[in-house]
Amino acid sequence: MENKSNQFDKSMEEENEILVINSHSLKLTHLNKVFWSDQNYSKGDLINYYRQVAPYILPYLKDRPESLNRFPNGIQGSSFFQKDMGALHPEWVKTEKIYSESNDKEINYLVCQNEATLIYMVNLGCIEINPWSSRIAQLENPDYVIIDIDPLNISFDFVIETALAVKEVLDQVRIKAYCKTSGATGLHVYIPLGAKYHYEQARQFAKVIAFLTHQRLPTTTSMERSPSKRKKKVYLDFLQNSYGQTIAAPYCVRPKPKAPVSTPLEWEEVKVGLNPIDFNMQNTMERLKRKGDLFKPILGKGINLQDCLNQLEEIVNEQH
Repeated sequence: MENKSNQFDKSMEEENEILVINSHSLKLTHLNKVFWSDQNYSKGDLINYYRQVAPYILPYLKDRPESLNRFPNGIQGSSFFQKDMGALHPEWVKTEKIYSESNDKEINYLVCQNEATLIYMVNLGCIEINPWSSRIAQLENPDYVIIDIDPLNISFDFVIETALAVKEVLDQVRIKAYCKTSGATGLHVYIPLGAKYHYEQARQFAKVIAFLTHQRLPTTTSMERSPSKRKKKVYLDFLQNSYGQTIAAPYCVRPKPKAPVSTPLEWEEVKVGLNPIDFNMQNTMERLKRKGDLFKPILGKGINLQDCLNQLEEIVNEQH
């Protein structure tokens, strides 16, 4: 397992194995269990991938509460969400108690601080990794705005068109944004905030961007939350920018056929012919070695939100 030169290295040949990571001992179980039957990828393959990608994914996980989406029997088995870790976890796994108004109690969230915790999560059946947008030191202040571009029964070409329209809106006010595949059917556009603003401000800003994008593409996009009211359209989801919401982390695998990975893109790659399935567990490490981490700037100092809103307001007023 120490040799990471090939992410499908079969050094884990036993069904169970004890592994020491970050000086912590992990008992890995059911390593030969097939998680993707079509590709014959096992739980051990998934753990091998996350061990290699750990240096790249951990900056997007550290200090953030996690919602665990567990697939103990792979993508064709049943799954369940787990937010509250209770007390049933190793003492070295960091957790953070956060009060939940909807549950009227404190929830003990897992916080992924290191590779050992990441692999602990994967061993629990977490194929994808779902962090908050904010960190525990400033839970009310997200590090970025997310525009989640989510299609419903419409060609992926329209998702690409929508992402480029979002970029055009942002280019008008000189906002640099960053795009990644969702690892499923959509695209995610991120704008760094530097944890300087509250979720409410971030969501209102995302709503303005979504509105201006929808104005550019009124027949193919929608801001309607209800799927039944937006059939065959691309949903501009700005509600992801809410306290406690999670979204698939950069470089995480998604529980979908062919093991796609949520992959940061260069804007030049966002064009007709882009296929999210082309970015997967098999080739992500090779891409990272070539291109490096394209998403690093989303954790940077961030935009001046008020200046950007003032400029966007001017654009709205000009259009009326």
